[in-house]
Formats: sequence, structure tokens, C-alpha cells
Amino acid sequence: MRCFLPVIIACLLCGLATATAWAQELQCGPCGHAFDQVQIGDSKSFSFQLSNTGSKTLRITSMSVQGSAFSFGDFSLPAPIKPGASLLLPVIFAPTALGHTSGVLTLRSNAVDSSLAMQVAGNGSANAQLEVSPATLNFGNVTVGSSKTLPAKLTASGASVSISSHGSTSSEFAILGMKLPATLKAGQSLSVTIRFTPNASGKASCKTGFTSNAADSPTVEQLTGTGVAPVAHSVTLSWDSGDGRAVGYNVYRGSAAGGPYQISNTALDASTNYTDDSVVSGTTYYYVVTKVNAQGEESSYSNVTKAVIPNS
Repeated sequence: MRCFLPVIIACLLCGLATATAWAQELQCGPCGHAFDQVQIGDSKSFSFQLSNTGSKTLRITSMSVQGSAFSFGDFSLPAPIKPGASLLLPVIFAPTALGHTSGVLTLRSNAVDSSLAMQVAGNGSANAQLEVSPATLNFGNVTVGSSKTLPAKLTASGASVSISSHGSTSSEFAILGMKLPATLKAGQSLSVTIRFTPNASGKASCKTGFTSNAADSPTVEQLTGTGVAPVAHSVTLSWDSGDGRAVGYNVYRGSAAGGPYQISNTALDASTNYTDDSVVSGTTYYYVVTKVNAQGEESSYSNVTKAVIPNS
């Protein structure tokens, strides 16, 4: 027995070495791939390298895909790979829905490990666009200290757009009353109001942007306007002296034709002219005059005079 044992062991080792030398080994490099963002309706391809690391030609006999967004490119079966050789397996990602998706590619061959699996993943994105009109909004001249508003319109196309935020590069321009987040379906529009409140005289410009999931985010609108200094307005009144017995006159002002009226002059005015420098732009005033004689008796109100103060 001792005489035959080394021979038997040697033969067994020889048989194992022979089997290993002739084994087919199918390997992938890499064995996974992430396609990242691909727009719905588009596609992107990637090729896996398949190699035979054994010493005998192997054949890939079948392949399958788990995941409807993934498919194989041009690859004929059966596909032989000689020892030490490699070939490329093209895989295509064509998303049909938004968001992340994954899949598994499985190859079967006559290799020792007959099944080889590769992982794939990708993200479907929409070709959504958000347009603002007009692209440039000009507010013209606006008096410092006052405001002017103008409308604009946001329109989604290609796919639904979710607007998450908006902002302006200048505090003089503001977007009013827009509730966020806001979602617009393709073809749907949203009206927005933009206000210009100049802080100083001179030309002002600004960019306002709307951040969304659209491909062109942020959507930017150019805003311009000019601040102008407020104009100093006044109202000048004149009247007849009457019967000549008046020693002076009082001027009264009110905001309605029928009063009530408040006296404007601080002392009895001996002339028949009066200038009111305390008027406010955009306001309408009503004036009446009374005469006062030497005994201090004051007449009734004169006829009413109306004065409309311009906005600028």
C-alpha cells in the first residue's frame, strides 16, 4: 500500500491541474454602470468589456434584461470568446419615466460559472422648459418713494415644471403674491406681478430668477426702471377784494367739496393772493376764502375752488 499511495496522489493532482487549465472563465469589466441623467425620449449607451480569462474558447449563449428602461445593443449570439480575448457588450438606457430606475443584465455561457450578472442604473429626467414673458420688463420713470407694478407670465413646456423659489438681485424690485412651491403642467401659464420701488434717482436694473426643475433653470427676466426725484408742487390762489372793507382774509382747505375745511394760513392775510406749498402729489384739494373786517367779523365761505395735484 505504501508503494502505490504516492502514485495515486500524483495522478489526482495532475487531473486537477488539467481541469483548471482548460476551464472557461467569463469576466466583466466593469460589472456595473450608472447612466446618471437621461431625458425621457432620449437614450444613452455604454459598453461592458467581457473577457475570457481561461484557456479554452467559451461561448455566450443567451442574455436577458431585468428593467424595461434597459436593452442590449447590437450583439450576435452565440458569441465566442477565445482564451485571453475580449469583446464589448453594448447596453442602452432609454428612460420612459421620471426618477431613478435600476436593472440587471444576465449572460449565460458554457463557462464554469455559467451565469454572469451586471448591475445598471439611471435617472430619467424631463425635457421641461420654463419661459418668462416678456423677457425684459421696463417700468419707465417712477417717482422716488412711490411704486409701480407690471405683470409677467411664466409658461411651462415639454413637461410639468415645479417652481421652488424666486429671487431678485436688487431690493428695488420685488415679486408679489406668488405662492411657492408652484407646479405648472406643460402648456400651463402662471401670472406674476412685479413691483418697482426706486430708492434714489437714476436708472436701475435687475435680474429676477425663478428656480425650478426645468432644464433651463433658473429662468431669468431682465428688469429696468428709472427713479425720478419728486417734483415740488404748490397751489396758488387769488381772489377779488370785494367791497374793500376787509382788513384781511383766511384761506381754508379740505379734501371734499362740501368740507369740512381747515384753515391754511397762520395769520390773517392782507393780500388777495395765497400760495399753498404743503400739497402732496396725487391728491385733490378744495379751497374756500373768507374776509375779515376791522371789527374781527368773518364772512361766510366763498365759492369752492378745486386743485388736482399731479402724481409726479
